Amino acid sequence: MEKESDRLGRLGKDPVLEFLFKIITFTVKCLAALMTLVIVWGLIDVIAIIYESVSSPPYFLLHGEEIVNTFGSFMSVLIAIEIFINIALYLRHEVIHVRLVLGTALIAIARKAIVMDFKELSPQYIFGIAAVILATGLAYWLAPKERQSERLKDEGGGKG
Repeated sequence: MEKESDRLGRLGKDPVLEFLFKIITFTVKCLAALMTLVIVWGLIDVIAIIYESVSSPPYFLLHGEEIVNTFGSFMSVLIAIEIFINIALYLRHEVIHVRLVLGTALIAIARKAIVMDFKELSPQYIFGIAAVILATGLAYWLAPKERQSERLKDEGGGKG
């Protein structure tokens, strides 16, 4: 992992930039801590939803809407985890990993598609969601893949 002094070296010795960089780093760390709380709260919510669903008659059975709500809750926690990973990677490398961000967007739009009530939506809205899914999927497919050798080198496990 790159030291903060190394990262600051790239910015030059400007004290204002150093101060601003420290503020941004602190802000990103706060976002990571808050996202961790969101993930834990989301997990508690998923547990509560499942408990409520299986503890009311008919016991241990989930019906259509309950299953969709449960899937939506699971997907929300997965999205929060992906956002946390984005934040953590940014802290480690100061680079936005486009493919990871697009993957997170695909999960989010998939969650939206899973929980949509098609009876209540206009065809234009459904076509719009489909277009967003296609565009995001295409962007994900076209985004350059991280090369294994670069990742290993960054993690300290690869050769020169």
